[in-house]
Amino acid sequence: MYTLSNKLKLFSIILMVVGLIGVAVGFILAPANIQEVEEMVANQEAHGESHALPGETKTENDGEDANGLEVVPSEHEIHTERVDDERAVLGADVNGDEAEAHDNEHIEHLFHQLQNKPWAALYVAAFFFFMIPLGVLVFYAIQYAAQAGWSPVLFRVMEGITGYLLPGGIIIFILLVLSSLHLNHLFIWMDPEVVEHDPIIQNKTSFLNVPFFLIRAAIYIGGWALFRHFLVKNSHSLDEAEPNDLFYFKKNFKLAAGFLVFFIVTESMMSWDWIMSLDPHWFSTLFGWYVFASMFVSGITMIALVTIYLKSRGYLLFVNNSHIHDLAKFMFGISIFWTYLWFSQFMLIWYSNIPEEVTYFVTRIEDYGILFFGMVVLNFLFPVLLLMNSDFKRVNWFVVMTGIVILFGHYIDIYVMVMPATVGESWFIGIPEISSLLFFAGLFIFVIFSSMTKVPLLVKRNPYLKESEHFHY
Repeated sequence: MYTLSNKLKLFSIILMVVGLIGVAVGFILAPANIQEVEEMVANQEAHGESHALPGETKTENDGEDANGLEVVPSEHEIHTERVDDERAVLGADVNGDEAEAHDNEHIEHLFHQLQNKPWAALYVAAFFFFMIPLGVLVFYAIQYAAQAGWSPVLFRVMEGITGYLLPGGIIIFILLVLSSLHLNHLFIWMDPEVVEHDPIIQNKTSFLNVPFFLIRAAIYIGGWALFRHFLVKNSHSLDEAEPNDLFYFKKNFKLAAGFLVFFIVTESMMSWDWIMSLDPHWFSTLFGWYVFASMFVSGITMIALVTIYLKSRGYLLFVNNSHIHDLAKFMFGISIFWTYLWFSQFMLIWYSNIPEEVTYFVTRIEDYGILFFGMVVLNFLFPVLLLMNSDFKRVNWFVVMTGIVILFGHYIDIYVMVMPATVGESWFIGIPEISSLLFFAGLFIFVIFSSMTKVPLLVKRNPYLKESEHFHY
């Protein structure tokens, strides 16, 4: 039996407390009213600093960047140019009242972005740590559905990590409910005033409406948690079964197959709802697969990290280097799969250069260029360079180092998906982001390792257990 050490328990609690305090500070520091933002902008202008308002970009050559490549204007720029053209045709000068209203509109938009910042940081961290156990649950179900012979000795690790699925899902649901109560402006389609003046969102209201949105979220989280509950329950029941009694194993085989069908539908819809709808004008048919690849490789990476940690503490003696090698192969392979999806989604949209589609990437490259391309390096080049050699996959510290890079890279991936739509160019890695990561990391560590203390770390009666214990190649 695994026992949660006092040091690890204290460490996780400290992370949660420090993170919670930091999250509170982040909300306190957010502007409480629009006057604070006006004063901030006025101070920047007084010191000669130019604050690019949301949606505005500055280029020396109209229509071209420094490399002479075509730049697709943002919706705000298109609108501004159209208004200016209309005024020129009418021979009218810029009206002072209209200019003031225009500035006030941007100040209000900036106010919403700065208010969104702590909420968005919390949402990114909550989703990131939620997607890890969900990815692990998929991997766990695949092992049963495929009747894999190498992995049963890792089942308890997988079950422990998926223990975070329900509490993590409840937190996500609470954040979605708070968004629907208009405590933040993360989902602009929830704002009736925005919908009233936006025909594109109006055409999507049959799907993007708050009651249906929350019902779908409850179905996703409830369905995944129920499947996890019965899969783990049957696994524990198999431990107590009579020798050669495969009733619960066969039950899990069918349940895993059913879960995978349910998951492939609900995961795609979840990615549309919880992330893609943050940019309600944009869509990608690959987006569900793209998010899945991120959560899948993150989940497998966490299995490897937890397994190596437990082995270093004297547990999981039945896990050998071949098991670690297989996990590292999956980390390598799914990283390549993620890169394929990233390239397919990005390059086809960028090459076609359709304004309604490419604006999504233009915003991220202009305002989040370092993070946008940096996470490709972290999620592709590092796994390839560090895990391509077969021998490196058996070196624990190599796998740990690569795993940390992969997890950090996919946090940045989620960050780049969420932040441009919620805080625009008003982003920076500060107290809200770091504190949210600390809080959810502490909660995640406490929940998953506490879950592992309830049952032995080695399954019993599994028909492939002996094969798994003696797995070598």
